[in-house]
Amino acid sequence: MGSDSAFRIPRSAFPVSLSRRQLLQHGTFGIGSVALAWLLNQDQLLAEPAKPDLERKRFDLKPKASHFAPKAKAMISLFMQGGPSHVDLLDPKPKLAEYDGKPFPGQIVYDNAAQASSKVLGSPWKFAKHGRSGIEVSELLPHLAGIVDDVAVVRSMTTGVNNHVQSIHALNTGRIVAGHPVMGSWLCYGLGSESQDLPAFVALPDPASHPVSGVDHWSNGWLPSLYQGTVVRSREPRIMNLDAPPHMKGEAQEKLLNYLDGLNKDHLAAHPGELDLDARIASYELAAKMQTAAKEALDLSRESNKTKAMYGFDDPATAEYGSRCLIARRLIERGVRFVQVFTSNQQWDHHGAIRTALPAACKKTDKPAAALVKDLKQRGLLDSTIVAWGGEMGRLPVIQNDAGAASVGRDHNTYGFTWWFAGGGFKGGQVYGATDDFGHHAVENKVTHHDFHVTLLHLFGLDAKKLAYTRSGPELTILDGQTGRVVADVLR
Repeated sequence: MGSDSAFRIPRSAFPVSLSRRQLLQHGTFGIGSVALAWLLNQDQLLAEPAKPDLERKRFDLKPKASHFAPKAKAMISLFMQGGPSHVDLLDPKPKLAEYDGKPFPGQIVYDNAAQASSKVLGSPWKFAKHGRSGIEVSELLPHLAGIVDDVAVVRSMTTGVNNHVQSIHALNTGRIVAGHPVMGSWLCYGLGSESQDLPAFVALPDPASHPVSGVDHWSNGWLPSLYQGTVVRSREPRIMNLDAPPHMKGEAQEKLLNYLDGLNKDHLAAHPGELDLDARIASYELAAKMQTAAKEALDLSRESNKTKAMYGFDDPATAEYGSRCLIARRLIERGVRFVQVFTSNQQWDHHGAIRTALPAACKKTDKPAAALVKDLKQRGLLDSTIVAWGGEMGRLPVIQNDAGAASVGRDHNTYGFTWWFAGGGFKGGQVYGATDDFGHHAVENKVTHHDFHVTLLHLFGLDAKKLAYTRSGPELTILDGQTGRVVADVLR
């Protein structure tokens, strides 16, 4: 923090010996208010040159050089938790209509055998070609249809682990078990952030509930805690404990935080290499800047009525999700590296009542998601920002819960499903990959979760094999010894 002796109060002024934990507790501070002293050294925000490996490692969020020239600088993930039905949205299958109500002519991999049926379920919704590209889109996604020429539709995604949690982990971390860093953490570790006033990685969960697997979606895993996602709520206070209590604001807070800074630095000097403390100090420093910068970034009153209407603020069905998509755009244009916008727990998990539940999920998200792409494009941000839409799985071609037209749904399918991508180096107006005639298995140009990660990192100028972290053993990467390829055909 530079020279701060003029502000530091002697420790003798505190008659009781307190641990750092006790000091925080007695001061009634949350983690967000623990570092105004950092403001004294703004010059340290500049990117530092690479240091020899012999020096003690220090982790921060200062901008870092990529392995090669990047096309993308930021990413917004629109995560549709539960598994959108690709065969009803973006992967039309005439065979489903032909076999509707008849036995499926092949083998089905069920996840829920108790409610399984072998009867084929034809899509209740019509598909039509849109844009110059002529990509077929369901009538449930009219706003996506309007921007389809900016979108790359990948119909051959697969994880092969046919349950929510494991497939979520595969797409987020490259493994099927918890405890590993997610993509947002890897990007922030590898590249830092263009903003030193805001978190590099922000999670925007649905106010109704966290998605399945909860906080694992924004976990830093075994990377230093500095790289975990910061949760921003959809209602006030958007960031918990950001402000000091009224009686501690101003000079009282500044003096106490300078004292705490001294304690931390003394302890760190006596224990070099204690990375958890190092990362925590950096987090406290970031919190100081956030006390003003975050409030400005999250203030949607600064947006025009026209922009708000584009995101669906004038419709209760879209207003809440639209507000989070707009927040994502505001964060990205202020230098945040990675933003993940979630739907609520199992919103797309339509084992039953798909005829009503799927239209409701599409109504909530379609207009705001399309608005985000249009808004980024008109602001000149789409070329450098990846927008990715999809869930952890698709759905099966057969009926689940065969108890009448109003009750039927579709079971899980991780063997072939659809995502779409826009911006950041993706080539719009194209379809890549294919599933079989019934949409069960990817059969052409399969894209695994490892391919997914390698391709995204490549767009950020990072080699997935070289982006490594070492704890006490061998180097660790997002590939975890597996292989993945850059899906070059979908890129500009």
